[in-house]
Amino acid sequence: MDEGLRERKKRETRERISDMAMGLFLSRGFDNVTVAEVARAADVSVNTVFNYFPAKEDLFLDRQDQVESMPVEVARGRAPGESVVRAFRRDFLDALETRDWRYGLNEGGDVFAGMVAGSPALRARMSELHLRRETLLAAALAEDADADDDDLTPRLVAAHLLNTTRLLSDYAMRRMLAGEAWETIGPDLRTQADRAFDLLESGLGDQFRPPDSAAPPRTRKNSP
Repeated sequence: MDEGLRERKKRETRERISDMAMGLFLSRGFDNVTVAEVARAADVSVNTVFNYFPAKEDLFLDRQDQVESMPVEVARGRAPGESVVRAFRRDFLDALETRDWRYGLNEGGDVFAGMVAGSPALRARMSELHLRRETLLAAALAEDADADDDDLTPRLVAAHLLNTTRLLSDYAMRRMLAGEAWETIGPDLRTQADRAFDLLESGLGDQFRPPDSAAPPRTRKNSP
């Protein structure tokens, strides 16, 4: 269905507010900018800003819905017979090669990371975001495997996977913030990523590897 006039105007307003906010954050720092200043720059009311972005942090984390859902999409998108570890390895290496934003490896990702590091409010919000991603991924893994309600395996696997990708991203960010060229960082990050995912595969193995063909679902032990 084509986008209607009302929907287009709402999208354009949201994008204008977000763009103005990010411009102010980049020039002055997140904690030094008020929502009222964002509203004036975007030529809207403060109430309009909050209609689109419930909190100031949402102005900065404009893609948080996508960020939260991406790990589940990676897990759900694995091929028949492909382990969840291999799916995440494939996805991370693809982002590394293309410098896609989803793991913060894009050009300018260091600026984003530096702003988060400099703001207690953003650091707290990012911690909440990481926990939410882990919870959603664990729930998806548990559902796909029809795991028992008291089985900690989905949560452990989700934590290992997301901590690994986060640490790899942090490794790249530290070097980017130090002013190193991507031409040097990229190959080293690839080596670190291969080593990290090799460790995960040796430890987690075929956990949550979908069967090559459909199998009848098993009954949950704690189901009513």
